[in-house]
Order: sequence, then structure tokens, then C-alpha cells
Amino acid sequence: MKLKKIKIFIVGNPPPHFGGRYWIFIKLITDKDIIGYGEIYSVPFHPNVVSKMIEDVFERYVKNKDPFKIEKLWRTIYSSGYTQRPDISLMGIISGIEMACWDIIGKELGKPVYELLGGQVHKKLRSYTYLYPKKTDKADVYTNPELAAERANEYIEKGFTAVKFDPVGKYTPLDPRQLSLEDLVKAESFVEIIYKSVKNKCDLLIGTHGQMTTSSAIRLAKRLEKFDPMWFEEPVPPENFEEMGKVARSTTIPIATGERLTTKYEFSKILQSQGASILQMNLGRVGGILEAKKIAGLAETNYSQIAPHLYCGPIVGAANIQISTCSPNFLILEGIKDWGNFYSEILINPVQWENGYVIPSTKPGLGIELNENVANKNMYSGTKLHLEMAEV
Repeated sequence: MKLKKIKIFIVGNPPPHFGGRYWIFIKLITDKDIIGYGEIYSVPFHPNVVSKMIEDVFERYVKNKDPFKIEKLWRTIYSSGYTQRPDISLMGIISGIEMACWDIIGKELGKPVYELLGGQVHKKLRSYTYLYPKKTDKADVYTNPELAAERANEYIEKGFTAVKFDPVGKYTPLDPRQLSLEDLVKAESFVEIIYKSVKNKCDLLIGTHGQMTTSSAIRLAKRLEKFDPMWFEEPVPPENFEEMGKVARSTTIPIATGERLTTKYEFSKILQSQGASILQMNLGRVGGILEAKKIAGLAETNYSQIAPHLYCGPIVGAANIQISTCSPNFLILEGIKDWGNFYSEILINPVQWENGYVIPSTKPGLGIELNENVANKNMYSGTKLHLEMAEV
């Protein structure tokens, strides 16, 4: 079997854009007309530029290759241009291509990907969501703790046993910063109001975005320990593993990180620095499904757990489900609320979510199929990137 064609879909995610402004999907087609879908996460260039990058990689390294030869294909692309080092742009492209190859392999063999990577371990996957605004809100759920508590209880009623929110506020190109005393008190109060409202009915995940210096993160962590959060996410920027380790060793709250990291090499460093005990790889950036399985194995040797990241489209979500299903040290899965709305419209066979849990598909490959008609009707025409920081 040989890979013969690629098609790229740059899909605009309709307002309110939960999961980003657009999603980049690819479709690989073999000489046997077997189709595999993949998704590329948040390469920091306009998607029209990224599309050219994808086409270039395909023509140079993927066309006419055997999709079963994952390791050789991965190493070839990883080494392109004499690089051989983690790079989020190239690794995003590798991730989407690799993901699509696994989809093809699973379809050819008639098996879900998780059955090809050790077999099913978990029959259902615990999931969580951020607290998101509604059109009818009269306040800002991101800054109003009473509304955030109300939203948390609404999600609990739907079946969620964990919710995530960021009590620190905006993240900017000038981060990390030392939070003021006022900011520390405000963040502590935000968490306390939600904590008292949910009354131990769900875990609270503190979802910061690298806004703080090491000392500031430690100060905030000490204020939040009494609320026993499930994790403190990316309290400092992801570039300095040793500083993340200092935060981790200074608090009883588990540290989670990984959405901006890529490859087993960076995740190995974060484990060596004891910087995190919960790894949040995004399978559309980290290097794909097999790379994520290797990272899960590294984590297992450290008694660390995986909680795949999702702030993108449902094809990455489907890949996250595959790796979570076959990994013994899976903890929890990120979703955009209950995987409904555009997340279900863009798929022919949507992800199954029931009472707080995702039910892994038994269909071959990734277990999903892109609704190309919906994708073509929602092509992105904007100028902004998938995610952007606040202006300063």
C-alpha cells in the first residue's frame, strides 16, 4: 500500500469559537483508496502558510510511502533539513500525517487504533471541560466567580466530575509576571467561591497559562492548597523545566503541563526535572499517536499520568481517545463541554459522551469520519491565528 494524495481542510470554527478560531484537518488517500484523517494543532503561522508547509512535507517525504512504516516515516520527517530536534511547526505537521496513517492502518486491519497499541484498558474515559460562557450571561464567567460557580454546578448536573478554569486572568507576551497581592487575593477568592459552591461534587482543575514567575506561582499555590485542586496547570511558561520543577517541589498540588511541549525528548526533560506528574500532550502537536504512547510509557515509569489536551478539533480528540483507551496511566480527558454542537456536526459519526464519560468507539482506525460537506461550507477566511495572546 502506498500514500498517493493529500487534501487539506482549513475549517473555521463558528462563534463562539470554543476550541479555537479554525482547525486544520488533512485527508490522506492510498493507492487502494483507503482514507485516513489527521489534524494539525496550532502551528504559529497563518493556515494558508501552514497548508503550503504540509504540501511540501507530503511531496518530499510522504508521497508513495507505506503508511504502515510509522517509525521510519517519523524519523525521516523529524530529520528533514538536518534538524532532529523538537519544533512545534514541523511536529504539528508530523502529528497530523502520523495520525492519518494510523487511521489508514486501523481501517486496513479492521481494528481501532487502541487495539493495535496494547489493546483496550479503559471501557470509558472520564472527561472534563472548561467553564464556558453562554449568550444569555449578564456577567463574564471568566472573571465573575459567582457565575463561574453557577456554571460549574450546571456541568455537574450534566454528569461532569471535574471542571477547569483560570483564576489568574489574561496571558500576555510579557509573561511570566509577579502577581500583585491584589491579584493573589482575587485568584484565591475566585477558587474559594467555586469550591464552596460545588461542595466536593467535582474536582477543580486550576488551568493557568504560564502567566507567573516561579516565586509568584509558589505564592499562589500555597493559597490554593486548602482547596485541594486536582492540579495546577502550567503555572510558569513551558520553556524552563527546572523552574517548573521548583514549583512542583514547593506545593502539594499536582502540577500538570504539556500542551506546548512536543516529542518524547521534551517530556523526558519535564519528568527528569520533576516538573509535572500529569502530562497533557496534544496529539496534534506532540508527534502523533505512537509518540504519545512512548511518552505515556515514560510517565508510567515515574508513576505519572496522562491527561491529553484538547483545544482544537475533534480529530485530535479522536486520537486522544485512542491513546487514553490503551494507556494504563490515563487520568482524565479534556473536551469542549460534552462534544456537541459543531464538534458533532463536523463528524459523520460523533464522539459518544455519556454522563461525564467518553465511550471509545469500536470502529476501525480513529473511529470517526470527517463530514467533508460541512468542512467545505465552513472554510476559514480570517486573518487571525488559532490562538493569540492579549495585546500589551
